[in-house]
Amino acid sequence: MLEQLKTFPDNVLAVEVIDGFTEADEKLCEKMFAEKRTSGADQVNVLVKLDQMKVPASSTKAFFEDMLWVLRNYKHLGHLAIVAHSRVLKALVPVDNLFFERASTGRHERYFDITQMEEAIAFVNAGPP
Repeated sequence: MLEQLKTFPDNVLAVEVIDGFTEADEKLCEKMFAEKRTSGADQVNVLVKLDQMKVPASSTKAFFEDMLWVLRNYKHLGHLAIVAHSRVLKALVPVDNLFFERASTGRHERYFDITQMEEAIAFVNAGPP
Protein backbone atom coordinates (compact mmCIF):
# COMPACT_ATOMS: atom_id res chain seq x y z
CA MET A 1 0.00 0.00 0.00
CA LEU A 2 1.26 3.45 -0.93
CA GLU A 3 0.56 6.41 1.31
CA GLN A 4 1.50 10.06 0.94
CA LEU A 5 3.52 11.03 4.01
CA LYS A 6 3.17 14.77 3.82
CA THR A 7 1.83 17.21 1.25
CA PHE A 8 4.39 19.65 -0.10
CA PRO A 9 3.25 22.65 -2.17
CA ASP A 10 6.12 22.64 -4.66
CA ASN A 11 8.18 19.96 -6.33
CA VAL A 12 8.52 17.47 -3.45
CA LEU A 13 6.71 14.15 -3.26
CA ALA A 14 6.96 12.08 -0.06
CA VAL A 15 5.47 8.58 0.03
CA GLU A 16 5.64 5.50 2.22
CA VAL A 17 5.27 1.88 1.13
CA ILE A 18 3.47 -0.13 3.80
CA ASP A 19 3.31 -3.90 3.50
CA GLY A 20 3.53 -4.62 -0.24
CA PHE A 21 4.01 -2.55 -3.39
CA THR A 22 1.29 -3.40 -5.90
CA GLU A 23 0.46 -2.42 -9.48
CA ALA A 24 -2.22 -0.05 -8.12
CA ASP A 25 0.45 1.58 -5.93
CA GLU A 26 2.73 1.99 -8.93
CA LYS A 27 -0.04 3.73 -10.90
CA LEU A 28 -0.86 5.98 -7.93
CA CYS A 29 2.79 6.99 -7.64
CA GLU A 30 2.87 7.85 -11.35
CA LYS A 31 -0.30 9.94 -10.90
CA MET A 32 1.11 11.88 -7.93
CA PHE A 33 4.35 12.52 -9.83
CA ALA A 34 2.40 13.71 -12.89
CA GLU A 35 0.36 16.09 -10.72
CA LYS A 36 3.60 17.70 -9.48
CA ARG A 37 4.78 18.08 -13.08
CA THR A 38 1.43 19.50 -14.20
CA SER A 39 1.58 22.07 -11.40
CA GLY A 40 4.81 23.41 -12.92
CA ALA A 41 7.67 21.35 -11.46
CA ASP A 42 10.32 20.53 -14.07
CA GLN A 43 11.97 18.10 -11.66
CA VAL A 44 10.32 16.37 -8.73
CA ASN A 45 12.32 15.54 -5.61
CA VAL A 46 11.09 12.27 -4.11
CA LEU A 47 11.29 10.79 -0.62
CA VAL A 48 10.37 7.10 -0.36
CA LYS A 49 10.01 5.56 3.08
CA LEU A 50 10.38 1.78 2.91
CA ASP A 51 10.89 0.64 6.50
CA GLN A 52 7.48 -1.11 6.67
CA MET A 53 7.65 -2.66 3.21
CA LYS A 54 7.38 -6.43 3.05
CA VAL A 55 9.08 -7.75 -0.07
CA PRO A 56 7.07 -11.02 -0.21
CA ALA A 57 3.84 -8.98 -0.25
CA SER A 58 5.07 -6.90 -3.21
CA SER A 59 4.36 -7.46 -6.87
CA THR A 60 7.37 -8.22 -9.07
CA LYS A 61 5.47 -6.84 -12.05
CA ALA A 62 4.79 -3.56 -10.21
CA PHE A 63 8.46 -3.27 -9.27
CA PHE A 64 9.62 -3.72 -12.87
CA GLU A 65 6.93 -1.37 -14.24
CA ASP A 66 8.09 1.21 -11.73
CA MET A 67 11.75 0.81 -12.75
CA LEU A 68 10.84 1.21 -16.43
CA TRP A 69 8.79 4.29 -15.65
CA VAL A 70 11.70 5.80 -13.67
CA LEU A 71 14.09 5.19 -16.58
CA ARG A 72 11.67 6.83 -19.03
CA ASN A 73 11.11 9.84 -16.75
CA TYR A 74 14.58 10.12 -15.24
CA LYS A 75 15.18 13.66 -16.53
CA HIS A 76 12.23 14.85 -14.41
CA LEU A 77 13.49 13.21 -11.22
CA GLY A 78 15.38 15.47 -8.82
CA HIS A 79 16.87 14.40 -5.50
CA LEU A 80 15.80 10.95 -4.31
CA ALA A 81 15.79 10.08 -0.61
CA ILE A 82 15.39 6.44 0.38
CA VAL A 83 14.37 6.16 4.04
CA ALA A 84 14.57 2.67 5.52
CA HIS A 85 16.34 0.45 7.98
CA SER A 86 18.07 -1.91 5.56
CA ARG A 87 21.72 -2.75 4.98
CA VAL A 88 20.87 -3.96 1.47
CA LEU A 89 19.25 -0.68 0.42
CA LYS A 90 22.04 1.27 2.09
CA ALA A 91 24.54 -0.64 -0.08
CA LEU A 92 22.49 -0.29 -3.30
CA VAL A 93 22.15 3.51 -3.25
CA PRO A 94 25.87 4.16 -3.97
CA VAL A 95 25.68 1.63 -6.82
CA ASP A 96 22.71 3.53 -8.29
CA ASN A 97 24.67 6.76 -8.01
CA LEU A 98 27.60 5.26 -9.92
CA PHE A 99 25.34 3.81 -12.59
CA PHE A 100 23.47 7.07 -13.20
CA GLU A 101 26.37 9.44 -12.51
CA ARG A 102 26.61 10.85 -16.04
CA ALA A 103 22.87 11.48 -16.27
CA SER A 104 22.58 12.84 -12.74
CA THR A 105 24.12 16.28 -12.98
CA GLY A 106 22.68 18.28 -10.10
CA ARG A 107 20.71 15.30 -8.75
CA HIS A 108 21.57 12.94 -5.93
CA GLU A 109 20.18 9.79 -4.41
CA ARG A 110 20.82 9.28 -0.71
CA TYR A 111 19.98 6.64 1.84
CA PHE A 112 18.70 7.74 5.24
CA ASP A 113 18.06 5.55 8.25
CA ILE A 114 14.52 5.78 9.61
CA THR A 115 15.90 7.85 12.52
CA GLN A 116 17.02 10.51 9.99
CA MET A 117 13.59 11.40 8.60
CA GLU A 118 14.01 15.14 9.23
CA GLU A 119 17.34 15.13 7.38
CA ALA A 120 15.72 13.28 4.47
CA ILE A 121 12.93 15.87 4.25
CA ALA A 122 15.50 18.68 4.30
CA PHE A 123 17.47 16.90 1.54
CA VAL A 124 14.51 16.67 -0.86
CA ASN A 125 13.39 20.21 -0.02
CA ALA A 126 16.87 21.47 -0.96
CA GLY A 127 16.92 19.51 -4.25
CA PRO A 128 16.72 20.92 -7.75
CA PRO A 129 13.80 23.32 -8.25
